[in-house]
Amino acid sequence: MLYALGSNGRGQLGLGHYDDVAQPTEVALNSPTSTLERAKIAAGGNHTLLLLATGEVYATGLDVHHRSAHDQSLADTSTTSTYKRVQVTNGEQSVQIKFCSATWSASTFVTADDSVYVCGNGASGELGLGLGVSDTTTPIVLNSFPPADTTIVSLAACMGHTAVVLSTGEVYGWGNGRKGQLGLPPQRRWSPCRIEGVPFKAVRAVCGREFTVIAGDPEEGKFVVLGSNKCRVKSGAPASITGWKDIAASWGSIFVLLDSGRLLAWGRDDHGQLGPPNLDSVELFAAGSEHALAYTGAGKLRAWGWGEHGNCGPGVGTESDTKGRCNGIEVEGLVVGLGAGCATSWVFTKAPTNDES
Repeated sequence: MLYALGSNGRGQLGLGHYDDVAQPTEVALNSPTSTLERAKIAAGGNHTLLLLATGEVYATGLDVHHRSAHDQSLADTSTTSTYKRVQVTNGEQSVQIKFCSATWSASTFVTADDSVYVCGNGASGELGLGLGVSDTTTPIVLNSFPPADTTIVSLAACMGHTAVVLSTGEVYGWGNGRKGQLGLPPQRRWSPCRIEGVPFKAVRAVCGREFTVIAGDPEEGKFVVLGSNKCRVKSGAPASITGWKDIAASWGSIFVLLDSGRLLAWGRDDHGQLGPPNLDSVELFAAGSEHALAYTGAGKLRAWGWGEHGNCGPGVGTESDTKGRCNGIEVEGLVVGLGAGCATSWVFTKAPTNDES
C-alpha cells in the first residue's frame, strides 16, 4: 500500500483531490499489473513521479509545460490529482525507466539502456538540452550523453540542478550552478558537463537546494560537498564518513544513515530539520524540503522538521514544527519504503508475514 500526507494544492499527493492532509491517506494506483515493492518517489515543486520496480512511471500534480510527461492532450495549466502512466518512448515504443528525478518544474528519466530523457521547463539549464532551451512539452533525449561505454549508477536533482554519477566514477551535472554546486566556475550549465575536482571515484550524488553531495566507496568514507555553505552544510560536515548505507539532502540539510542505524545530520535546523538527539536506530529514512521521515528498528514511523502542511503527520500543533522532538505517525502494515518532497510525505507498506508480525 502507498500512503501520502502533506501539501496537496496541485494534486501532488495523488489522492483524487486538492486538499492538504495530515493523516496518512491511501493512494489508489490504477494499474492492475503494478507492484509497489521497491517503488521510489521523486518529487518536484508541485508534481510527483512514482517509479515502480517494473520500470513503469506514474505522475500526478501540476503538468505545466508537461513536466509530468503525460501522454495525453492537456492544457498548459492543467493539473491531475491522481497518478497517470508516464509514456517515455524512443520513437517506436515505450521504454523502461531505471531512474527518475525532478527539479522544481522539470523531470528526468534514465532508461534501461542508459538513455536520458527530459521534459518540463527551467530558465537555468535544468533540461540540459543546450544553451537557451528552457522548455519542452514531450520527453526529449539528451544527445551524446552519457559518454560511450559508460552507464549511469546514480541520478539526483533538487530545485534547479541535476547530478549524475557514471560507472567510471565521474560526475556530470546540468542546471543552475551559480553557487558552485556543479563545480567551478560557478555558472549555469545548459548541457551535461563533467564536475571537476572530485578526488575519488564517486558512487553516489544527492542534491540540496544550492549544493551537491558526492560520495565515494562507503568503506573509504570519502565525500565532498560542493556549492553554497549556507547553514554550514560544507563547514559543518565531518572529515569523512565510513560505513554509510544511504545519503539524502533537504533544501538546507544533509543526512547520512550509517550501517549501525545511526542517522548523522547537519545543516539548517531552525524548524527542527535535523531531528532530535535521542532518535532510535533507523532502518529507512527520507528527506523532504524542510522535513524528514524515519522508520526505526523498533518499528516506529517518525517525522520531524517543518510540518506546516501536515507532512509531519497529525498533532504537530500550531507551531508547525517539531524542534527538539519527533512526531509519531501510524500506518497499517510493515513499512518498506519512504519518500519525501516539498512539504510532502509518502509511506510504502506491505502486509507482515508470520515471521514479521
